[in-house]
Amino acid sequence: MEVETARRDAAALDPELLQLPELAPGALRENSSIADALYSQWLSFPETSKLVKSLIEDAKAGATLTVAGSSASPNAASSSSLPSMFPAGSAPPLSPRSTSGSPRVMRRGTGAGPSSLGSPLKLVSEPVREVIPQFYFKNGRPPPKDLKEQCLSRIDHLFFGGEGLQIQVDAFVDYWINDNKITMDMASQIFEILRKPGYHYLTQDDFKPVLKELLATHPGLEFLQGTPEFQERYAETVIYRIFYSINRAGNGHLTLRELKRGNLIAALQQLDEEEDINKVLRYFSYEHFYVIYCKFWELDTDHDFLIDKENLIRYGNHSLTYRIVDRIFSQVPRKFTSMTEGKMGYEDFVYFILSEEDKSSEPSLEYWFKCIDLDGNGILTSNEMQFFYEEQLHRMECMAQEPVLFEDILCQMIDMIGPENECYFTLRDLKRCKLSGNIFNILFNLNKFMAFETRDPFLIRQERENPTLTEWDRFAHREYIRLSMEEDGEDASNGSGDVWDESLEAPF
Repeated sequence: MEVETARRDAAALDPELLQLPELAPGALRENSSIADALYSQWLSFPETSKLVKSLIEDAKAGATLTVAGSSASPNAASSSSLPSMFPAGSAPPLSPRSTSGSPRVMRRGTGAGPSSLGSPLKLVSEPVREVIPQFYFKNGRPPPKDLKEQCLSRIDHLFFGGEGLQIQVDAFVDYWINDNKITMDMASQIFEILRKPGYHYLTQDDFKPVLKELLATHPGLEFLQGTPEFQERYAETVIYRIFYSINRAGNGHLTLRELKRGNLIAALQQLDEEEDINKVLRYFSYEHFYVIYCKFWELDTDHDFLIDKENLIRYGNHSLTYRIVDRIFSQVPRKFTSMTEGKMGYEDFVYFILSEEDKSSEPSLEYWFKCIDLDGNGILTSNEMQFFYEEQLHRMECMAQEPVLFEDILCQMIDMIGPENECYFTLRDLKRCKLSGNIFNILFNLNKFMAFETRDPFLIRQERENPTLTEWDRFAHREYIRLSMEEDGEDASNGSGDVWDESLEAPF
């Protein structure tokens, strides 16, 4: 029974075991039945029968017995040629062997015992668990010793000579040195300084101290010292522009990741170096604020700081359609912050004008995509686009313009965008194309649609000369020149004694 069991175990052995020189003699001594079974199996091979018959015939003839591979060395058994269990040429290659890096050799002392067959080649071992040293610092990496000593020396020099400042010095050291603020990158430092304790994001109120200090110290804003009401409006506009561009989630919670991905840090650095505030085009330009505020002032005829549909329809010399204005006031692209139903506040208008005048930016594309996507399924179909274009077509007919059929304009838009699926447009399709803003002008802004059809060569040359300027930068520059000229003309008219209409007075 034991021999039969051993024979089955031997038959189940990997054929490589019959040719492995590392087979330990001790394994065969402990299990003699395996040796007998292996010997019996070896005798059953046809090549073995031929070899035995040949040796018997040589012995009968009195010839010298020579076995291939025989040697007097202790390792003679390792070089003997055993019959292979695979047909010639069909044996799989053996895995590379290395006694220096073999896990079998290295792990024999790990405590795992031999297999039931006693072969040391069948050891089973759990993978070695490596202990990874702790590298995460909850409050940031501590500063190097030399940097810490340098900062402490600098702090002592700045606060030297005042006993009453001792508490402030301790608090300063605790905040900057002990909390590892000095080893953070600039964006993380700004984020940690501005955010409220216990909050993991920034709100609009967190930026008010920055704007207050800017208005008090920047030489480009000194002329606003006597008009605190416009200082407040300027600060609000800058904050609205920051959140419009950087807070991509649109929830009013600016995260550290959003701050790092945006260009606010670069704008702040430029702000420290540039005395002319109007050269800081990102967020802080006073001319840009002037244009936004004057545009809002023109529409807000009763000056209650709220505008309704009838006010907004007059924007851009009645360039927008009623259908797109209805979608804006349905608050689909963005919920209004004004507490009055059916009214748009100043912050809402800032988001609108930035989206309307620069349709190449991603926030603008997202804003108008939500307006056109009537069913909110994330795609713009031909039916949805035709719904908005119908009013454009009617307006062209009323103006005695040659109408362009929707079928023709749809083919033009498909060629312009090159969508993945020609049956509809996705937001991804629009973000991949630099001309996607023209799609929205075609659908609901007649003035810009006609300008796109004519393609003024002068404007095209201007865009090529200043490729770094955005559509908003060019629009704000043109409007500021126009508004300043109008104000100069009104001042001259007022000085000559002509009748002055207060409703047309600019806010500055």
